Amino acid sequence: MASRISTYAEFWPFYLREHAAPLTRQVHALGTGLGLLLLLVAQVLGPWWLVLAALMAGYGFAWLSHMLVERNRPASFKHPWWSLISDFRMAWCMLTGTLGAELAKAGVTPGR
Repeated sequence: MASRISTYAEFWPFYLREHAAPLTRQVHALGTGLGLLLLLVAQVLGPWWLVLAALMAGYGFAWLSHMLVERNRPASFKHPWWSLISDFRMAWCMLTGTLGAELAKAGVTPGR
């Protein structure tokens, strides 16, 4: 990843290009959803280790998808906060049906 990315507005299209494969996006969404569910259960039931499990689910699924599907290095290694924000933004776009337009603006071809 180029270190010249200095704003989130520049990062978001880069993030989407690094998640070009639909399977990568689906695995990310699964990890994000599972992580949120585990955090909710931790809040209600209280076991502290569920917070650790939530982090492992969220990042584990994402990192495995980059290693096995995209074959690239996760953006979270250089921009952890922007990556976290973008994970939630991408999941929201998937839920609301707006991801296709965002991918097109970023230059990601359909079905890649």
